[in-house]
This record gives sequence, structure tokens and C-alpha cells, in this order.
Amino acid sequence: MKIAGVEWRSVHTPLTQPYEIASLVTDSVDLLYVRLRSDDGLEGWGSASPAEDVTGESPAACEAALARGAERLPGRDPRETAALSAALAEEIPRAPAARAAFDMACHDLAAQHAGRPLAEILGRVHERLPTSVTLGIQSVEESLAAAADYVAQGFRCLKVKIGKDLEADIERLVRLRETQGPCVALRVDANQGYDAEQTRRFFAATAALELEFVEQPMPASEDAALLALPAALRRQVALDESLHSPADARRLAGPPAAVGTFVVKLMKCGGPTPALEIAAAAAAGSVDLMWGCNDESVISIAAALHVAYACPATRYLDLDGSFDLARDLGRGGFRLVDGHLELTSEPGLGVTGTLSNS
Repeated sequence: MKIAGVEWRSVHTPLTQPYEIASLVTDSVDLLYVRLRSDDGLEGWGSASPAEDVTGESPAACEAALARGAERLPGRDPRETAALSAALAEEIPRAPAARAAFDMACHDLAAQHAGRPLAEILGRVHERLPTSVTLGIQSVEESLAAAADYVAQGFRCLKVKIGKDLEADIERLVRLRETQGPCVALRVDANQGYDAEQTRRFFAATAALELEFVEQPMPASEDAALLALPAALRRQVALDESLHSPADARRLAGPPAAVGTFVVKLMKCGGPTPALEIAAAAAAGSVDLMWGCNDESVISIAAALHVAYACPATRYLDLDGSFDLARDLGRGGFRLVDGHLELTSEPGLGVTGTLSNS
């Protein structure tokens, strides 16, 4: 099997509702869809969700990288995923979202050719896990209303954005725990919004709330200060912005491990191939994994889910990035059942798509 054609399209996509994190407010996203055609008639799909503050590439830079990377693919065997990932890393090193789209499309073709879901090819170890849904920074009343709505839909895990106002953050979390009780899991994401002292104060003030973890409380540039925190606190930290590559994962996995959880995003690391390397480093260091996302198509969410379910270190999912898209050119991939994500039995990623306006 060889790659016979490469196509892509960029689509500016509004969100159904804007949301706020510690550093910005988002109301739309630029998604890029990739289709690889094989010489035996198969189609492999990928999608990129570039964001300069996350992946380091603008939508325009991502599209330019797709054009360059596409020159390396025709005539290559998509089953040679490691070699193709390495070639793309050499050709477009500063475009991880573009590389991720190509890498997941190659994995899709390879698994389709084998007639099996990608997770099965990789060695599936998880059947179904719950995903969190995200509450942006908003008032207490808005947070309580949004939480009640999500729980009514069947979700039992909420990720709450914090990091803009420490006291307001604590108040919202206390009220959320009071109203939702112990049966709803709470995890928080500060998006680098705190300094070391605020981080310590946050942990002290929320110790009784039974939070699952605190994601990236401090800036990635202050990893040394993070590592100075007591080991018991660091075990409750999940690193996102501090971890982009397998090299980062190997450094942070120790021994001793810097934190308790790594956040893996295909858009940050460059696709399933490097994500599996990060997962291996996490497993070696007894570090848990959470699989996260940007605002993304079901295509890339499905790719992350397939890889997540093949990794023993996977403990958490935060794969809600497709829920708030006003439009998605991708379809299929997984089912949402009572807040859990279930893969389909279709071969490859189990997705279909279109590059047309219809």
C-alpha cells in the first residue's frame, strides 16, 4: 500500500458558546482537515487544530506546513508510521498540529488496511472511560448552572478553569462541591495562572474538596519553582504546557517523577507516534496520563481516544473538544454514552469526512 494523494482544507469554525481561561477568551477555532488516499482505494483522515499559545503555529503557518509536508508523503507506505513521523519532524519541526494531522491519517490508513480499529492494532487495554467537560472562568452562578446542565446530560467529571483570581477560584470550587456532592469528580486547570505562593495557598484552601488534580498551576518557565514544592503536592499536579515532546516526558518522569500526571495532546506533540513515546516514558516513571485536546474535530478526538485506550498509564480523559463546535467536517469515531467515550468497531479511526461545503 502506498499514499497516492494528499488533500487538505482549512475551515474557520465558530463555537456554540465562548469560554474563558486564565489568559484569553475563545469564540472560534480554525481547523484543518487532511485526507490521504491510498493506491488501494482507502481514505485516511486527520485534522489539525493549531493555536499559537499551545502548538506554536498559527492557522496560516499550519497550512503552509501541510503543503511542505505533503511533498514527502506520495509514494510512501503509510504503515511506516515511525519513519514518516521522523521525516515530517525534520521537514516541519515547528508545526506539531500539522504533523499530528498527517500522523493520525497514516495510522488510519494502516489500521484500515489491516481491517481493525487502531486501538486494537496498538494493543487495547481500556474499554471505556469517562471524559470530563470543561467549565470556563465565569461567575459562581454561571458555573453552578453549567455544572447542573452537564450532570443532567450524564457527565460525572467536571474540569474547572481557574487561574485568574485565586479567591474567586476557591469560592467557585467550594460551591460546586457543595451543590454536586461527592459523586461528581472535580479537576481544575489553572493554565499557568498562579505563582508558587498562590499554588501553595490554593492547595491548602482546597484540601477538603477532593480534587482529582491541579493542571499546570504555574508557568512552564517556572518549572524549577514547581519542583521545589513538596512531593505530596507535586503528586497532585498534572503538567500540560510544560510537556510537549517525548524528551520532555523522559526528563520529567525521573526518577523521581516530577509530578503525578502528564497531559498528552496530539496537537502539542505531533500525533500518535510521539504520543506513544510519551506514554512509554510515563509508564516507566509510574506517572498517570490524561489525554487532552484543543477545540477539535471528532477526527482528532477519535485518534487521541484510540491511542489513549492502548496505553496502560491512561487514567483520565479530557476529550470534550468536539462538543462545542458549530460545525465539523468529520463524523463518527466514537460514541458518548453517559459521559463515557466508547470507540466504534469500524476499522482505522472509524471516521468519515468531507472536504466540500456540502
